[in-house]
Amino acid sequence: MKTATRVGVFGLLGSGNLGNDGSLQAVLGYLRAEHPEAVVDALCGGPEAVTARYGIPATRLHWYRGEYRTASRAGAIAAKGLGKLVDAFRTAAWVRRHDVVIVPGMGVLEATLPLRPWGFPYSLFLLCASGRLLRTRVALVSVGAAEIGNRPTRALVRWSARLAAYRSYRDTPSRDAMRAMGVDTARDEIYPDLAFALPTPGVAGAPSGSPGLVCVGVMDFHGGNDDRPRAEEIYRRYLDGTIRFVRALVQEGRQVRLLTGDECDASVVAAILDAVDSPLVTAAEPASLGDLMKEMAAADTVVAIRYHNLICALKTGTPVLALCYAAKSDALMDRMGLGAYCHPARDVDADRLLEQFRKLEKHSAELRQTLTERNLATARHLEQQFAALTTALFPAADHTDTLRKAP
Repeated sequence: MKTATRVGVFGLLGSGNLGNDGSLQAVLGYLRAEHPEAVVDALCGGPEAVTARYGIPATRLHWYRGEYRTASRAGAIAAKGLGKLVDAFRTAAWVRRHDVVIVPGMGVLEATLPLRPWGFPYSLFLLCASGRLLRTRVALVSVGAAEIGNRPTRALVRWSARLAAYRSYRDTPSRDAMRAMGVDTARDEIYPDLAFALPTPGVAGAPSGSPGLVCVGVMDFHGGNDDRPRAEEIYRRYLDGTIRFVRALVQEGRQVRLLTGDECDASVVAAILDAVDSPLVTAAEPASLGDLMKEMAAADTVVAIRYHNLICALKTGTPVLALCYAAKSDALMDRMGLGAYCHPARDVDADRLLEQFRKLEKHSAELRQTLTERNLATARHLEQQFAALTTALFPAADHTDTLRKAP
């Protein structure tokens, strides 16, 4: 009798980031449809949330619960250091229990937002090294990557990728970045972000009941790893520009719906509501990418900064203007036919943003048609991703040796 395949999912899941959880949901949907016999559990940032929402057992990623708090006292520093050692054994023990471990999407090979090497990059390295040592297949599926300047972080990310048994990327810049960092990507494929595999709300076109509604997706944005010295300046410029943009829409009588993508974005919503005191400005409290898509499907237009906010708008066929903080956003918009509607998040110019916004609305009808066509192509491409994943991770008994090994 054949034993059920034991599959682990790994990442900062259940920690309040809707994009990460959406990627997990997409992979669980694939597993339940194509491999219903698989026994699935998670090693993740928020195990209680993952178990409650998705019904799978989950283990906490870090032994030390204060991992993501700044350690200033000697006791906290010692505990955090001990946690790194304990996590090496905990991760290996968890990996040993599985035949396959999937890292579902997410920007796990990038540092476009502030990131310390001994945080998630170290955890990912432990996972991939354990997989190679214990002969458990680790797959990095439709992940994001970017060139990293910080040497320790760069080394950990590079070796994580090299040790994985399977790699695919969500865009060409990601694969190019890994090649530039010394990873042989010759056999690595590019597929759309996994969130495009999620079900889409059944709202077609702009709703007649909410004329003029504009969704504005916000972010607690302070730049990336290399921007730490001027993080507050970047945040202030982004927030001030966004406030001016929202105020201008309100002055034109437009309804504005503020959306988040992570729990940390709530402070930005509060700042905008305080600065633009108007009943025309409201805020949603989305709990999933599905909730975000429902909000965006009910809008005429979307302006957003978070990557997965952009995906939600694009997937619902709603014209969107992107505030881009990394190459991944520009690549996404270009692939979906909206490359002309990008604006730098680090230098938000409200007047220029308004000009782009009006151009977007002027061409709304043709852009909706473009998105319909691109979404169909994207869905077909993701079917190929899942088929490739089945071939690589769930080989037939007489094809066990065909698993592609990364160099």
